[in-house]
Amino acid sequence: MEKFFSDIINQSSFTKDPNKKNKVFTKYINQLTSHHYKKSRLYKKYLNGLKYNPKKKYELSKIPFLPVRLFKEFDFLSIDEKKIYKILYSSGTSSGNLSKIYLDKLNALNQIKILQKIFNTINGSTRLPMLIIDKQISHLDRNKFNASIAAIKGFSIFANHVTYLLDENDEINYDQLNIFLKRNSKNNFLIFGFTHNVYLNLIERLDLNKIRYNSFSNALLIHGGGWKKIEKKKIKRKKFNDLLNNKLKIKNIKNYYGLVEQIGSIFFECKCGYFIPSNYSEIIIRDQNFKEVGYGKKGIVQLLSLLPTSYPGHSILTEDIGEMIYDPKCDCYGHGKRFLIHGRLKSAELRGCANI
Repeated sequence: MEKFFSDIINQSSFTKDPNKKNKVFTKYINQLTSHHYKKSRLYKKYLNGLKYNPKKKYELSKIPFLPVRLFKEFDFLSIDEKKIYKILYSSGTSSGNLSKIYLDKLNALNQIKILQKIFNTINGSTRLPMLIIDKQISHLDRNKFNASIAAIKGFSIFANHVTYLLDENDEINYDQLNIFLKRNSKNNFLIFGFTHNVYLNLIERLDLNKIRYNSFSNALLIHGGGWKKIEKKKIKRKKFNDLLNNKLKIKNIKNYYGLVEQIGSIFFECKCGYFIPSNYSEIIIRDQNFKEVGYGKKGIVQLLSLLPTSYPGHSILTEDIGEMIYDPKCDCYGHGKRFLIHGRLKSAELRGCANI
């Protein structure tokens, strides 16, 4: 897999030629499928149930997918257990119903490389001070952690200094915030947080009367996940951004979309409000019968990624509802697909266990 990744690492993050990307991506995703078929006994059994032909080169829409729920019910590995370097768990309240993602050292390193490469394309390579809308995690097991911690650790690599907004009791630490703003507010800086944390702490709870250096206008706010926790408030993207701009004068706001099952293969929102796949990822929208649908039709999101090499997570059918968008006026990050996420399936029970 080292040679495989060395072949793809030198690609640019985004494409100007969708047809060329499709050809290259299809070639590599077939290689990954073949690799996992050979290395994962469980995955091989699953694909055999689908009548997969390891000698055939499949077009992109025909690449087999794993329902994301299977990662909660089975242990998928394409490496020897002795080579497990990190285990990632999906965020959730039930410890017995979490996805488990097994990484070897090479896969973990490659995910960080690509995450950084994609982010640098969008925001430049200069590391900036970062305010994290969360509390610092103590006593962290470096080999086992959940999706939330993985995201914080992943995005913190873009920072030259990190400050946490919340204290150990989940209260806003105004002393630390004022120190951070005094040092950094006159120049560009980063804010990172999960969407519901940003809404709760920056929009609802933050008391401007307790801030001596009230200047957030130079911030780039990166947020993602957690929309479900604020959906009862009927907060959509525009309203969310408007509330932050009106209160804190934050104009540069980027939502992101991704899964712990494909960590590193992240989709950043462009200025037009769309998510755009990089050269390392792709998306297909499927109807309830799993047939591919075109522009303007909502369906189930299938995500494909070139990064998962230690586990067969390269083609996953999620439990999210998405829509492909055709907008010729949008030229953000080159050309290619644009999509929106409309939430989750109301009954997120994609059954795909019969073949295992």
